[in-house]
This record gives sequence, C-alpha cells and structure tokens, in this order.
Amino acid sequence: MDYLSKFITYLQVTKNLSTKTLSAYKSDLSQFFSYEVNVLQPDICAYVAHLSTNLHLKDTSIRRKIITLKCFYDYLLDIDEIVSSPFMRLKFKFKQEQKLPKTLSINEVTRLLNCFNIDTSTLSPFAQKEYTRDAALLDLLICTGIRIGEAAAITLEDINISEHTLLIHGKGRKQRLIYISSPITWNRVHALVKERKRANDLHLFVNRYGRPITIHGIEDIYKKYIRKAKINTKSTPHYLRHTFATNLLANGADLRSVQEILGHASVATTQIYTEVTTNRKKQVLKKFNYRNKLI
Repeated sequence: MDYLSKFITYLQVTKNLSTKTLSAYKSDLSQFFSYEVNVLQPDICAYVAHLSTNLHLKDTSIRRKIITLKCFYDYLLDIDEIVSSPFMRLKFKFKQEQKLPKTLSINEVTRLLNCFNIDTSTLSPFAQKEYTRDAALLDLLICTGIRIGEAAAITLEDINISEHTLLIHGKGRKQRLIYISSPITWNRVHALVKERKRANDLHLFVNRYGRPITIHGIEDIYKKYIRKAKINTKSTPHYLRHTFATNLLANGADLRSVQEILGHASVATTQIYTEVTTNRKKQVLKKFNYRNKLI
C-alpha cells in the first residue's frame, strides 16, 4: 500500500495545508520510509537516535519530524491499518535553545534606505524600472515587517490606493490588512503600482522577465543592496522583519497589536521580541545611567 501518497492526499483534503507544508511532510516521511523497513511496526527510538547520532540533526528538526510521524500514525490508526500508535507510550524531551531574533541597527537601516536617494534621471530605462521595484520592495519590508514570501505574493488587486493598505496572504492561508504608514514608502509602492498597471501580469513585484518574483529573487536583491550599504553580509531579509517588530515594541506598541501586524498565530511567538528590547535597554542603562558612577 502506498501509505505516503495516501497520507499526503488525506492532509490535502482534510487539513487545508499549504503546498510548502505538504512538501515538508512528504520530505520527512520519505526520509523515514527509506530508513524503516517495517512501517507498521517501527522502532521509533532507533530512528530518533539515527537522526541525532548519524545525521547530527538539531533538536528542532528532530522534533518537527516526530510531529510528522505522530500525525502519520494517528492517520494509520484512523483507517484501521494499526491497532495502536507507536507513540502511545513514548515521550521525547529536547533542550530547546531560544535564539533571540537578529536585527539591523537603525544606522544600518538608514544606510540601506540611502541607497535609493539617487538621481534616477541618469539611469537607463531598464535601470529605472529596476530601481522603482527595488526601492518599493525593500522600503515595504522595512516599513511593514511582512515576510518575503508575503511580499512576493502581492498583486495589484491586494492594494487599496485610497486607504494606503495591502491585503497580505500569510501563513496558513490567513489574510490580514497592513497599513503603509510612511508617506515615502507609500509613494514608492504607488510609483510601482502605476508602472505595473501597464503590464499584463497582476503581481506587484516581478523579475526582469516579467514573471512573479521568487523569494530567492528577493534575497538576491537584498544582498545587492546590503553590499552597497556596507551592512553585515551575513544578514538576510528576515532581519528587517525582526528589526520592525523589535522597534515597534521598544517604542511602546502593545504585544497583541504587534502579533496581529506580524500575522503570528500565537502571542508567544511575538513575545520573544520583548527579550531583544529588554537586552537593549540593559545595554543603554549600563552605559549611560548616571547612577552607575555615583557612590
């Protein structure tokens, strides 16, 4: 029996999961099937040990694979292929390292934006189009904190010109409205909208061939400009999302509002940004608080 394809079809029909999530499930199970000879009577402990000892996977990756397997064996239980789940009496504990979000400094963001303070009249028509797209894209990521996948998916139909808002298609097929509060950012987005209205494709951001931009395309654009701005070359576009969220909280925004703006399913995910703002406050107080020098 082709358990893998049937399980993926089951998830597709009943869970309404995204293509990316389904692909992750498929990848995890394919790896398990290539290891386990008897899928109906597996040695889960041996497999987990294999992931850790032989493949040297991180705890976060192993935990994700365990979640996939639990879901798979619950499915087998539901269709009466097994009488009990191998996870019924198994409990795994992992040390979860909580990494703080990596951000750019305000100075670095300013240098990135300064890349677009140029005289565009000297540019070729192609370079002007590229400039309009890149300025709108990076400024939008800075101003709204949206994910690069969400930026890539924006179409002209998602933009409300009169309200300066975007309809964002987030994770889990959840939608949210984002307001573009910066006039400069809005002007850059609006300039691109006017240019894109002359094209056949409805996507806001496209590559040089007129096709919808990919997340890898956005990453390449980001790398191009951080080199120009002489910013940490190890940073990624996701640093802009972290920087956006951290500064919202540092400037007094409430946690619940930030959660909604970022499109987090749980406030616990947003809460990690409060740790970053706390660390920054500690550094400032240690360095500048006059009381530190008093007897």
